[in-house]
Amino acid sequence: MDLRDLDRRALAAAGAAVNRVKRADLARPTPCGDWTLGQLLGHMIGHNRGFAAAAAGRPTVPAVWDDLTPPADPRKAYADSVTLVTKAFSDRTLLDRKIEVYGYGTFTAPTVLGMHFVDFLVHGWDVAKAIGADAALDPELSAAAMKIALRWPTDRPSKAFGVMVEPPADSSTGDRLVAYLGRSPGWSPGH
Repeated sequence: MDLRDLDRRALAAAGAAVNRVKRADLARPTPCGDWTLGQLLGHMIGHNRGFAAAAAGRPTVPAVWDDLTPPADPRKAYADSVTLVTKAFSDRTLLDRKIEVYGYGTFTAPTVLGMHFVDFLVHGWDVAKAIGADAALDPELSAAAMKIALRWPTDRPSKAFGVMVEPPADSSTGDRLVAYLGRSPGWSPGH
């Protein structure tokens, strides 16, 4: 698996959903806990900035990682954060290093790339669901993300994930992934 390529593709998929968000949508509920769409976008942007700083070896700034402030311009703020994290992740020495991820510990760079990839693939789904758009996840990305997510602890709920949901037997890989990470595949804004 080329984790950097998978991550770029997940960021782009999430970006396609973010680009459809209007200011009036920021108060909408999301499938991601009790966060509004604005808070979720603040989290995504903050985590892109946090992962970028961590990958560059800069000190952890909790205020960056914990930021849930709804962005004034979601498209621009998300795109700017994607530029930062993509640049940091493309450093040729990255894969030889360990990276501290605020609140979770220090990991090898491939583990960190996997964490970021899964997080943004699923958060793109969260954004799409919140605005009532098509949220179907790319089957190839979903399969790769599921392989990574299955390695993670299953004691739930946790800081990162809700209680696992049992998806219907005929669910797509994408629906099985979001259910594994604590979201109901059938979630809708009126839910």
